[in-house]
Amino acid sequence: MLQNMLDYVRIALYTLLIVLGFFIFQAWEKDHPPVEPTAVTAQAESPSTDRFVPQPTSTTQSSASSQASSGTIAAVKSAPGQIVEVKTDVLDVSIDTRGGDIVETKLLQYPESLHSNTPLILLNDDSTTRYVAESGLLGKQGPDTSQEQALYSTPQSSYALDPSANTLSVTLTWQNKDGLKVNKVYTFTRNSYEIGVRYDIANQSNLPWEGNLYTQLIRTNTPPASHGGFVSLATYFGAGISSPEKRFEKITFKQMQEKNFNQTFQGGWAAMIQHYFISAWIPKQDANSTYYTRTQDGFYTIGMISPMITAAPGANVSTEAKLYSGPAIGDELKKTAPWLQLTIDYGWFWFISLPIFWLMQTIYDLIGNWGWAIIFVTVIIKLIFYPLSAKSYRSMSSLKRLQPKIEALKERYGDDKQKMTQATLDLYRQEKVNPMSGCLPILIQIPVFIALYWVLVESVQLRQAPFLLWIHDLSQQDPYYILPLLMGISMFAQQRLNPPPPDPVQAKVMMAMPLLFTVLFAKFPAGLMLYWFVNNSLSLLQQWHIMRRLDKATNGKK
Repeated sequence: MLQNMLDYVRIALYTLLIVLGFFIFQAWEKDHPPVEPTAVTAQAESPSTDRFVPQPTSTTQSSASSQASSGTIAAVKSAPGQIVEVKTDVLDVSIDTRGGDIVETKLLQYPESLHSNTPLILLNDDSTTRYVAESGLLGKQGPDTSQEQALYSTPQSSYALDPSANTLSVTLTWQNKDGLKVNKVYTFTRNSYEIGVRYDIANQSNLPWEGNLYTQLIRTNTPPASHGGFVSLATYFGAGISSPEKRFEKITFKQMQEKNFNQTFQGGWAAMIQHYFISAWIPKQDANSTYYTRTQDGFYTIGMISPMITAAPGANVSTEAKLYSGPAIGDELKKTAPWLQLTIDYGWFWFISLPIFWLMQTIYDLIGNWGWAIIFVTVIIKLIFYPLSAKSYRSMSSLKRLQPKIEALKERYGDDKQKMTQATLDLYRQEKVNPMSGCLPILIQIPVFIALYWVLVESVQLRQAPFLLWIHDLSQQDPYYILPLLMGISMFAQQRLNPPPPDPVQAKVMMAMPLLFTVLFAKFPAGLMLYWFVNNSLSLLQQWHIMRRLDKATNGKK
């Protein structure tokens, strides 16, 4: 019978939502283990002394491409230099004078956990979780060679951004006995995670200097404590590259092990990506750089080599790049490099996630609370879909009103299913009822639900964002399961307004749906449960209002 078929369709849609929720639940469980692992901490007493630099077949080759194509990286074990600490309003950075590499970044505005005063450590030089940003000048005369990194000097061991200044420059100096001098200048900017790196080469020797700038990110395959491992739905952990052909191309650690990446193209960037945070090297966008990946001794490297740089005797030349190491904030990434914001992966329904997040951000800027932003976004979404939902609810209300007539048709035609189906269709046409429109709210809810899930999971702005009372972090589960329970109650109340399926088994399945959803989504982000509870409550009020108007209209005709 047609009514049975429609009930099966509705159950199938709910089942699809449950299956999707189950997969997302698995990802969420792995992303938020019940036992909080120990956060990465600095291990100043035992830093890694491994340094991996590109190893050209000849330091006098004329192109970066030929240097990178050798497919090797030299492992250089050098004694560490002195650690230089640089502090701005948002970053606490440690620079090793051996190579002038950034070996630690602390994100001062991002605590490692809720209610913690300890800043999150992104880059670190611990021997087991190493994740550093290296850069250097490869040349036959130095400062860096495939056997040894330069040892720089600096007049101070610590620097701090002056409260009245917007920028801070830190200069590291290297020179050899032949008259070659190199200044490696780091530039830090207030309220920015972008770090400029410039090399000033003064060649006062009698020979021309030739070399290449290389920049690279090196890390172990050790996901941060908050990162999940579910293959298809967990947030991405790995590397990425941007090129003119592909705005954003993921390069997993497994792909690095299987094959080295080697491509030369103009502009672009190379990044290491993890949940909420990213580090990326960006070369000069008008230059052709050779990008590469390497895997060696448990370390994964992604980087680039610049074209050949030449400094004639008596000449001064400069080259530069920039490093972003911080939170994955779309607007900041977009300003830093073209398409860098694509590293924020909103999943299948990104085209829905983007406007949802933009709207949430706009509302948050006005009211200053992400929970209320979610509520207002839910109201706006309901208003946008109000005409479709209203039509659907009118249809469902009409179906409920027609139940006595449908029961009368059952008694009239008995087991003659063909005549019963035809009579039911005639009744629907006569009453101008479209039973299929009752499935519309479920169809609309599925993509919005998934899109909002990814907004809550991927947007670092919602990390540790409080709402009201007991909800201190909208990106984590409700600690007392109040919101999931309210969501289940609102779903149950909405079910009571719908016409019950004639099949007793189907009726029991539909009545069990709210309980299944409550249990399944109990550990989902509180922000997602807040959205669903508000959405169900608004739907319930809308459906009740429409049914009341239809009942009045029907009674008025009588």
